Amino acid sequence: MEPVRGEDIRAYLLRCAARIQRRREYLTRLDAVLGDGDHGDNMAIGFQAIRDMLGAYPPETSPGELLRAVGHRLATTVGGASGPLYGTALIEAGLVAGSSPTLDWPLIGRMLDAAAIGLARRGRCVVGDKTILDTLRPAADACMAGDTLGETLLAAWRGMRSTQPLVARRGLALRLGTRSAGHLDPGAVSCFILLAAMVR
Repeated sequence: MEPVRGEDIRAYLLRCAARIQRRREYLTRLDAVLGDGDHGDNMAIGFQAIRDMLGAYPPETSPGELLRAVGHRLATTVGGASGPLYGTALIEAGLVAGSSPTLDWPLIGRMLDAAAIGLARRGRCVVGDKTILDTLRPAADACMAGDTLGETLLAAWRGMRSTQPLVARRGLALRLGTRSAGHLDPGAVSCFILLAAMVR
């Protein structure tokens, strides 16, 4: 994998915004079953805010600085629980990146690991609770183990799929009890969309 520069992170974030917009209605339909039916809309609003803010940062801005700024913006613009969770994950990843002008794959693994730890702490969740973490943690583990990008995304996809039979133990879906089983978690799906955007 070639070194990832600030301009690559910028392009990645724009891909995230485009893919979230494309899947906006699907995410909202998933959330209508388990939550309050606004996950797709909230994520699209948050990533539109990110698109708007990227122009304020010069091309030489480091990956870590961009990710931290984006994390703070998501935490304040995305409604519901997902904004603070994604915001925390991106801020933690940005802190690990520090001021390094480029990221290599092992550093990205440490960033994903920090993102998963931060998200789990903020959401008070573990793998199996039917949350974003069910996608993010397997991806971080695969990347930390030295797996390729393709293998990392496969681990994330399997994690996302694993949420379908689970009974929710966190978030609004908790109130549904066993009726939450049989449905993919919308946060786990949006997390996979964001991770898959690493592929150009």
